[in-house]
Amino acid sequence: MRRTARRVWPVPRLRWLLLAVLVFAAALPGLAALSLRVYENALVRRTEAEVSAQAAALGAATALLWPGAPPAAAPPANAVIPREEGRLDPYAAAFATGIDLRSTPILPERPRAARAALLPDPAALEAARRIAPALAETKNSTLASIVLLDREGTMVSGPQVGFSLGRLTEVKAALAGGSQTVMRYNSSYRRGWLLHWLSPATDIRLHHARAITVGGQVVGVVLVSRSPSALFRGMWEDWGKIASGVIVIFGLLLGIAAVLARAIVVPVERLSAATRALAQGRSASLRPPTLEVREIRSLNADFAAMADAINRRSRYLRDFAASLSHEFKTPLAGIRGGIELLQDHGATMSDAERAKFLSNIEGDADRLARLVSRLMELAQADMGADMARAGDQSRAALPAVLARLTSAHSTAHFAVTATIEPDYPALAIEEEALETVLATLIENARQAGASALAITTGHRGRFASIALTDNGPGVPEADRVKVFDPFFTSRREDGGTGLGLPIARALAEGRGGSLELGETGAGACFVLTLPVAG
Repeated sequence: MRRTARRVWPVPRLRWLLLAVLVFAAALPGLAALSLRVYENALVRRTEAEVSAQAAALGAATALLWPGAPPAAAPPANAVIPREEGRLDPYAAAFATGIDLRSTPILPERPRAARAALLPDPAALEAARRIAPALAETKNSTLASIVLLDREGTMVSGPQVGFSLGRLTEVKAALAGGSQTVMRYNSSYRRGWLLHWLSPATDIRLHHARAITVGGQVVGVVLVSRSPSALFRGMWEDWGKIASGVIVIFGLLLGIAAVLARAIVVPVERLSAATRALAQGRSASLRPPTLEVREIRSLNADFAAMADAINRRSRYLRDFAASLSHEFKTPLAGIRGGIELLQDHGATMSDAERAKFLSNIEGDADRLARLVSRLMELAQADMGADMARAGDQSRAALPAVLARLTSAHSTAHFAVTATIEPDYPALAIEEEALETVLATLIENARQAGASALAITTGHRGRFASIALTDNGPGVPEADRVKVFDPFFTSRREDGGTGLGLPIARALAEGRGGSLELGETGAGACFVLTLPVAG
């Protein structure tokens, strides 16, 4: 499925995808209303209420005009109609409807009326004659079909007088003294418009039957039937409001999409352009967006940090390459010059001169060997830093490491002392790496001419510190800013490579710590800070 989705996915632009999502979200309530038939159901219920009111009014009027019916007495103007116990409030009952397109069954089309076995009731015929003008006016105004039936269900009005509809479900309910509304299919309707197929209520008809009571007895039935308003006709009647609403909603969507584009899409596009520039070796800078979101701001900050780290690394590599070429060029030039002299004048040289040139060549070769060895150690320090960042959970106990180092480096002319505070925690570094860093610093103090080195510790929060203070000549002020630069050394004549302190710093920083040159009145002081093991 993922492969299929990857193959058919059109890969749109983010701004169009956002607009499509917003349009879909805005259209979702309308689609839900159509699928759930909310608006159409409201139209059908409105039609049900109308035919029910028509039937009630015609039934009451017919009852008043029924032959032999007692005259109705008008109630006083301020009379209160009592409500019987257990019955609904008359106002609530007047607006109650029972038709629901989702749950009410749709009955077959109303069958043809059959010839009645008995003649129509004369009283019903007379009542139908008297109410006929009202029926005709109501039909013309509402386009409804209205039929009066006698107590046997025989039609007493309309073109089919003498035919019976007593078998209908709604008529039976009315003859029992109640009223009922049903939905039946309407085969006479033809769907001529394509959109009418989306409206299932266009080919149904509501049939409402209500009892006519005189003196507490059911004497007839009023049967009113009418088609509900079509969904799209109702929408057409309100097309102005609907169009205005769609225009307003679409305008709001465009505004929201524009805001999202300025806050998300534009910063992402700028970030992409900056990334391409960085990949091509050009400078990359990001302009803060006008509308910021926290995630984009964090992403820009991360990119700026990454670009700065890459630039620093690039400068470091350029400077490192230049220094490395210089460091290798000097001994290589000496070796080549010595070889050329031996080739040109070796036969005429004395043994002492030949031995001197060979000794110089050997010294330059040894220096190259030391440089290569220290470069390998620096590379291993960087690799160890990468492994530590990947999640290596190492622990080193400082007392054991210092015990070995003080024993190995203390001599009659160079004293190494260590003072460790109580409850000093374990450090998040390998013991071999910690021993390498401390050994480098101890040897650096010895080679600088110090006769004593004091090691002290400190602990605060998640980090612990180790300070190494000697009594040597110290670091000159001019050399303090470059003491950790690769290949910087003040003992080049003694074979110094200038890589010891850079290796020690790389090992410390690779484990989340630091190595800095501290302040002291005399001598040199290096402070090693490392995280505490969790």
